[in-house]
Amino acid sequence: MPSGMATMPQAVTETADPRVILADVEALGARIAAVRAAVGQIIFGQDDVIDQTLITLLSGGHALLVGVPGLGKSRLVETLGIVLGLATKRVQFTPDLMPADIIGSEVLDEADGRRAFRFVPGPVFCQLLMADEINRASPRTQSALLQSMQERRVAVGGIEHDLPRPFHVLATQNPIEQEGTYPLPEAQLDRFLLEIDVQYPDLGAERAMLLATSGRIQATPVATLTAEQLMAAQTLIRLVPVGDTVVDAILALVRGARPETAADDAVRRHVAWGPGPRAAQALMLASRARALLQGRLAPSLEDVAALARPVLRHRMALNFSARAEGIVLLDIINRLVERLG
Repeated sequence: MPSGMATMPQAVTETADPRVILADVEALGARIAAVRAAVGQIIFGQDDVIDQTLITLLSGGHALLVGVPGLGKSRLVETLGIVLGLATKRVQFTPDLMPADIIGSEVLDEADGRRAFRFVPGPVFCQLLMADEINRASPRTQSALLQSMQERRVAVGGIEHDLPRPFHVLATQNPIEQEGTYPLPEAQLDRFLLEIDVQYPDLGAERAMLLATSGRIQATPVATLTAEQLMAAQTLIRLVPVGDTVVDAILALVRGARPETAADDAVRRHVAWGPGPRAAQALMLASRARALLQGRLAPSLEDVAALARPVLRHRMALNFSARAEGIVLLDIINRLVERLG
């Protein structure tokens, strides 16, 4: 364990005493504050992106980071791998990338006059995988991540191989340059807990970044957690109580975004398909994680409202008439958020 690292429980059980859970939650809040500070020394002007990425990892999920090149997406993933003590690998997605380049393949070995196939693991066998420009690979290669993202295992030659624990995918996507890209299928988009919008930093943050990164000495990330502590935190997140008001708000938001069950006429007229139950699960887990990230012991309606956009925008689509009228999906989501009160 790195020096100065606070002790956290290695495992949490659902039968634990509520007072023990409360103490563990408070300890986790202090440790997460240290994680945020460590990442903030390397990544400038992206506080919301850092928070949403940490929310994703604390919830045990995957994230899709969408932004133009040069905003520090790759640096963020690299930094998080070090700070959280995770084995990290990076795959640059290109049109000629094959599924075996990600999950691995079998090779024929010969020893003592006998031949046998041996599995050679691909880069997906890590704890934090950066899928850089994921939409540049073919649908066949993109689908190679489906099983690993959902089931944490891959199948090669009829044999299943478990991935390391924990396992997270942080994928990046360029929203501007679309030539030579393949849009992610809805089934894969749904496996990302959050779609994180990466914007340009403000003037002060960009100035600080310029001064910090162009000199002879640059800051380096410092390990703050271990993989075991992260998994303990993920278990603890699921024990955080959620009030009925928040549960009802999550259900109202998700069901209100579906044209079949929506009360809002704009949703019924403009939305082609809405979010499934996985969106409600994502909101529940992410709201718990956000509450702890901000030092609170239970999520509130504010957490649901803040996370509605990154949870819903990649799980919904507008119909043709809405696009023809210039309707923007975020406007629909904002209308639903305003109804939360």
